[in-house]
Amino acid sequence: MYTRPYTPKTNGKVERFIQTMIREWAYAVPYAHDISRTWALTDKFNHYNKQRPHGSIGNLPPMSRIPKLREQRV
Repeated sequence: MYTRPYTPKTNGKVERFIQTMIREWAYAVPYAHDISRTWALTDKFNHYNKQRPHGSIGNLPPMSRIPKLREQRV
């Protein structure tokens, strides 16, 4: 999956996500093995999307927007 060229709004969101993952997952703790890092990534994705409050959407997790997006498509 790629972002569209010349879309700074989208690119900024992706860059912010990468920055957060580096800070909160990749270098947050030392991992004994690659498999440990992979398991932690799965947990971090779930936390990021389902629990972590995001200031830009009213301190709600991103998954809370899914029902609203489905309603808009109908």
